[in-house]
Amino acid sequence: MNAAVTSTDITRAAALLKAGELVAFPTETVYGLGADASNTDAVRKVFAAKGRPADHPLIVHIADVAQLEGWAREVPVFAKRLAQNFWPGALTLVFKRNPQVPDAVTGGQDTVAIRVPAHPVAQQLLRSFGGGIAAPSANRFGRVSATTAAHVREEFGEALCCVIDGGAADVGIESTIVDCSRAAPVLLRPGSITPQQLENAMNMPLAAPDAHAPRVSGSLEKHYAPRTPVMLMEGDLIVELAHSLARQGKRVAVLARTALQPLVEGLVWQAAPQDAAAYAHELYASLRALDQAGCDAMLVEQPPDEPEWLAVRDRLMRAAAGAGGN
Repeated sequence: MNAAVTSTDITRAAALLKAGELVAFPTETVYGLGADASNTDAVRKVFAAKGRPADHPLIVHIADVAQLEGWAREVPVFAKRLAQNFWPGALTLVFKRNPQVPDAVTGGQDTVAIRVPAHPVAQQLLRSFGGGIAAPSANRFGRVSATTAAHVREEFGEALCCVIDGGAADVGIESTIVDCSRAAPVLLRPGSITPQQLENAMNMPLAAPDAHAPRVSGSLEKHYAPRTPVMLMEGDLIVELAHSLARQGKRVAVLARTALQPLVEGLVWQAAPQDAAAYAHELYASLRALDQAGCDAMLVEQPPDEPEWLAVRDRLMRAAAGAGGN
């Protein structure tokens, strides 16, 4: 557990959850905004705080695989293999739900998304609380996810009474999501665990998504978006467009995988890491920092079209589709 987090902090947070209140807590992926997953009124507070559509389901966090039977009514063999290989960890599995799972958690669907987080603070909280915690990312709906406690406080201020500070999230982007509710596994959201790793663990291929796939967190076209309009483009076009916008009197923010900043007036340049894991770790913090620079546009270099970059590309495409709205 993070040295700054005490047993008193955990006990207080667990008591708040039991009382139907909201608690923000760290996971290895991003910070979560948690509520007692068995308490419909508490879960509704999550939707109200985030401004989240009621039909957009939440992920239930549990302490270990032994608690899975309380939430899922069917666990296929391939799902058991995934759990054995990646739990605790950055993997969410979608199952046919047990009847007692509240509709508020599932968005009214017959499925429930479950994860066993690896972060020691999340584990301590889950074990102290003793039940499932429904927790989307701790940010306003559609906006850039929070990877530090400071990000959470920027989002919610005094409206949220309990934020557990477990340090910066290790992974930095949301969990991989796999649909295990039907005959074949389907990747519904890419994450740090790659399709190849999933297929190797199951010893079977992932099926292609179809129109009957359940709704899951982070699957909307517009998501993870800063307020500054984002344009995703190849790196060699960034400098050209930055010059063009500067001549129009525009201030421009740039996220690129090079530290070679051109001499352009009104340019805010953020150098991103070269490898995919480090880039993912820094992504949301970088987007937030650039968003606060007061620029008219944000130009982001398109990451490589390689398997290890799949999740980063997914987040950036959704950020570019959703940026600039309310």
